[in-house]
Amino acid sequence: MEYCVGTLTLWIRIAHSRSLKDKRQVLRSLKDRLKRRHNISLAEVSGQSSWQDAVVVVAAVSGSAAGVDRVLVAAREESVRILGRDLSDAALELLPL
Repeated sequence: MEYCVGTLTLWIRIAHSRSLKDKRQVLRSLKDRLKRRHNISLAEVSGQSSWQDAVVVVAAVSGSAAGVDRVLVAAREESVRILGRDLSDAALELLPL
């Protein structure tokens, strides 16, 4: 069986954040919602000490590239709805195994 791993990288700039607490609240909401709706893993990989910037990577695994693509595209669309203008950029990458 052929498996596929995919990542979705989200570059986030929370302009209205005035503290790490503000930033954590936005990221926690994003993470909780994406995990619950899409059964994926997430981690903040950069910007941990910044009040306004974060890079979050979403990972998904499936038995097919189409399955991973479908999940990550849905997660990207959900991220756009949740973050709005706070989402600076997003990049999707599929890694067939």
